[in-house]
Amino acid sequence: MDGYGLNASLRLEATHYPKLFVARILSQSQGISRVVSEQGEFFAELSGRLRYETIEAANYPAVGDFVMLDRPSGNHGHGIIHHLLTRKSVFVRKAAGSSSQAQVIAANIDHVFICMSVNNDFNLRRLERYLSLVWESGATPVVVLTKIDLTDDLLAKCRAAAAIAIGVDILGISPLQNEGFEDLMAYLSTGQTVALLGSSGVGKSTLINWLSGDQLLATQMIRNDDRGRHTTTRRELIRLADGGMLIDTPGMREIGMLDVKAGFDRTFSDVETYLNTCRFRNCTHTNEPGCGIYAALKAGHLSEQRWQAYQKLTAENDYFENKAAFLKKKKEKFYQIARLNRKNKKK
Repeated sequence: MDGYGLNASLRLEATHYPKLFVARILSQSQGISRVVSEQGEFFAELSGRLRYETIEAANYPAVGDFVMLDRPSGNHGHGIIHHLLTRKSVFVRKAAGSSSQAQVIAANIDHVFICMSVNNDFNLRRLERYLSLVWESGATPVVVLTKIDLTDDLLAKCRAAAAIAIGVDILGISPLQNEGFEDLMAYLSTGQTVALLGSSGVGKSTLINWLSGDQLLATQMIRNDDRGRHTTTRRELIRLADGGMLIDTPGMREIGMLDVKAGFDRTFSDVETYLNTCRFRNCTHTNEPGCGIYAALKAGHLSEQRWQAYQKLTAENDYFENKAAFLKKKKEKFYQIARLNRKNKKK
């Protein structure tokens, strides 16, 4: 199981269940998981007790999870999953509402390739959203610019992405011209797991086929505007010949934000630095004296687009965390700004 990412910490945890066997989930469909153990691949399903005791959907085993089963192989039928081992990272999508609506996209990921093509899919605002989610997951993001053969200003787009993805590796690839293969494989050594994230049409399925050296996934021809239907319809862990593993995810243009404060702060570390320089703790960043944001905008150290993106995602995150509290905060801010405006008019 070392080749599937089972590390020393997980091996130690597995010894707490001496009568059970460790396996990793490769894919799921209609409540049945395809797993791999020391003795090969087979199918498994949740035990009645685990299903009954699991309240939040995010705590159900997902693709990439390591689990403890009642058997080491499928020679005598489906295995039964009794325990979920500790996740070192978890990528979660969550809709507004109760915490039970959280959906685990994938677990135990080392790196996430955020894929954006350099033609019409190139969207820095979406990149900010993806970065926040990846940092929060506990994995490390890598920005992968695809279809570099379709642009004449690759350097400019790399610089634009680097200004958003602070401290993150930026790679450019073109499977058609076989460019960037070795750069990607550096993240896919034996036991390492990489997830792919990006909109439909950016070339994720083509990328998987390229890295695997085989036509594992179907691909679809799309127009030059990147508009295409999703080729991938389910999440699946694929082990490459060199030992690394890929987890593909269905194309997602809209991802709900919730409880991603850690990842959000890291994505917008530049904005947070200016926020911390404001003279007043309750600064609304409009017309107060000593506002660090206003000073940064005026000096050109912070772009208006970057500041607006920060405000938009902050508002979205607040909304998902607590709709009632968000509306109350929005109302209070409105009256605070109105009072300040009236005060300034009197002067």
